[in-house]
Amino acid sequence: MDKGLVLVVEDERPIADLVRLYLTRDGYGVHVEHDGVAGLAAARTMRPVACVLDIALPGLEGTEICRQLRADDDWTPIVFLTARDDEVDRILGLELGGDDYLTKPFSPRELVARVRALLRRAAGPGDGERVRTAGAVSLDPARRTVTVAGRPVTLTPTEFDLLGHLLRRPGRVFTREELLAQVWGYPAHGGTRTVDVHIAQLRAKLGATEVIRTVRGVGYTADA
Repeated sequence: MDKGLVLVVEDERPIADLVRLYLTRDGYGVHVEHDGVAGLAAARTMRPVACVLDIALPGLEGTEICRQLRADDDWTPIVFLTARDDEVDRILGLELGGDDYLTKPFSPRELVARVRALLRRAAGPGDGERVRTAGAVSLDPARRTVTVAGRPVTLTPTEFDLLGHLLRRPGRVFTREELLAQVWGYPAHGGTRTVDVHIAQLRAKLGATEVIRTVRGVGYTADA
């Protein structure tokens, strides 16, 4: 398909079939696996443009698939499917590097929209290639690289674009709803908790730079 191959790892076959149908309609090729071991093998051999991973998989959990891919320095965008909203901190945890999540039951149209938004972010921003700096942090939109005091830092596509968005207007305070709409590309009807988790990821990876500041009761800003 024109838009590339998406790997779907979901053991509930009706859900997998529905996801396959909607992704195919949107122009993606889709490969489906129903257990974690086969899913990890497919991710490593097929090199999909994105992965949709259920959490509770037989053989190997979706979080473990993500952990092993990131350990291999494979930063393919990943959307998790979870049955419980209280798993969000774990599935987008600092050690995992997940990009987004949906809680079951979910709209297949929304899943397609989130995959589409992830791939747009992975392709890079279209608003200029000026290197942006804040303190010891330097972000190069053209090369999709970030350094802290000259040391390279590996970010997921979502983390990169979140940092880039904040650095684009240093000192400007963004609400969580604004960040979700402007970085993730969809409204905040599903909650803004993912923004907080990704901010925590960024802070952990950037170290003690204090570039991102929380404005209590409002949102986040980047200090120049």
